[in-house]
Formats: sequence, structure tokens, C-alpha cells
Amino acid sequence: MEQRINAYEKGQGALQVLFGLGVYLSKSPVEKSLLDLIYYRVSQINGCAYCLDMHSKDLRAAGETEQRLFVLDAWRDTPLYTDRERAALAWAEAVTKITGGQVSDEVYEEAGKAIFGA
Repeated sequence: MEQRINAYEKGQGALQVLFGLGVYLSKSPVEKSLLDLIYYRVSQINGCAYCLDMHSKDLRAAGETEQRLFVLDAWRDTPLYTDRERAALAWAEAVTKITGGQVSDEVYEEAGKAIFGA
């Protein structure tokens, strides 16, 4: 199969924006462990093997359990995640899979309460 585009070569601008967003989020009230969990879930949705590998290593190095990583794609159906984590995962999924131009009011309000106390 012929490679259609060299993402490393052509995607440097996009990667710089993503890294900048990461720096911004690292200064937010969301703890690193939760950010890493969100990054891992979004990588699952996007099907990015490179990112899954990177984020799983970050999570494991920080003490995340394999069990929670193995069932993350079914987080709604397991008691392994806190309410705060559930709200953050719902928000991340809604933003990643955005349809109809916006995140639902329900997800927005729950994320605001659980993550930022608003």
C-alpha cells in the first residue's frame, strides 16, 4: 500500500498546536492523572496506535492499573472510575465525537460540576 501522506512531515503545525494545548491543560485544575486518562480514551476513539502506546506508558508509570486501562472503552459499565473521571470521560468523548455542532447541555453541565465545581 502506498503511503498517502507523511503525517510527521506535513503535520508539524498540527502537532505544535496539540503540544501547546497540552501545555495549557497542564496548568488547568485537572490533575495530570486525569488528563492522561482522557488522552488515552481519546486515542482509543481516534485509533492512534502511537498515542495509545505513549499514553498507556505514561499512565502505567504514574501507577495506573492495567485493569482500568483494559476496560476504559467500557467505562460506563464498570465501577472502576470515579464520578469526576466519568464526567471528564463523557466530556472528552462528546468533544471528540461531536455531532450536530455542539456537546449536549447535560454533558456540559455534568463536566462543569464534577471537574471544575461550577
